[in-house]
Amino acid sequence: MAGTLYIVATPIGNLEDMTFRAVRTLQEADLIAAEDTRHSRKLLSHFGITTTLTSYYDHNQSLKGERILATLRDGKQVALISDAGTPCISDPGYQLVRDALAEGIKVVPIPGACAAIAALSVAGLPTDSFTFAGFPPNKEGKRRSFLASLVTAHGTLVLYEAPHRLTETLSDIADIMGDRQVVVTRELTKLYEECLRGTAREVREQAREGRERGEMVILIAPADENTQALEGPSPEEQLRAALLKGHTVKETAALVAAATGLPRRELYAQALLMRNKL
Repeated sequence: MAGTLYIVATPIGNLEDMTFRAVRTLQEADLIAAEDTRHSRKLLSHFGITTTLTSYYDHNQSLKGERILATLRDGKQVALISDAGTPCISDPGYQLVRDALAEGIKVVPIPGACAAIAALSVAGLPTDSFTFAGFPPNKEGKRRSFLASLVTAHGTLVLYEAPHRLTETLSDIADIMGDRQVVVTRELTKLYEECLRGTAREVREQAREGRERGEMVILIAPADENTQALEGPSPEEQLRAALLKGHTVKETAALVAAATGLPRRELYAQALLMRNKL
């Protein structure tokens, strides 16, 4: 009989957030697969856990994934952990889960901390509907297109971001999504935990004060659909505004297509003509 794969959440900062069940599961497992074994050894040492540890991350997931599956096929119990929080959220763990399920191996969640949910719970933004979109792309053009694709998403938007890209991402949010309310959380559950609130431009100015460190969660208030429908600018006005802000024709078409639902090809042609007249 095959073993069980446990998906074990670990603290995102405060070690007191480790659950009793998580500690027991890691102690009883035959193998722990971790994103960064050096980081995880500190956590395991703190709780007196001596289970064998192996690495499982983006660049070795094919090789290590097969070894982990072989261990599970032999009837052993394997626990998957990430550097912090709940595995399989913006990390490669889902592929291991997918492959285990495909072989009929039982997968069990051991719930606990998750930065996205912790941030959402204290943001003061609507929580009845939200979209988690992970990390925006690193490059500006792709990032702006990514954000444009989320303009019409329903509910609060939840993103992760690295500290050194925070101000640039907030600038893009301001340009593409306007004056929606934004909340940025940093160092959640740690000594210097902080929430920055305001419009994207206001939060960007706060972030420039040098306090940005550690992984960030960005939450963006949902658009007011009624206001958009009644008072929103026409597609032509949106094209003109985007071009005047310095967007390329391709970026302009993508932004307005995401905001209006109109065909990107038609908008590209309009933007090209408009740019030649500006």
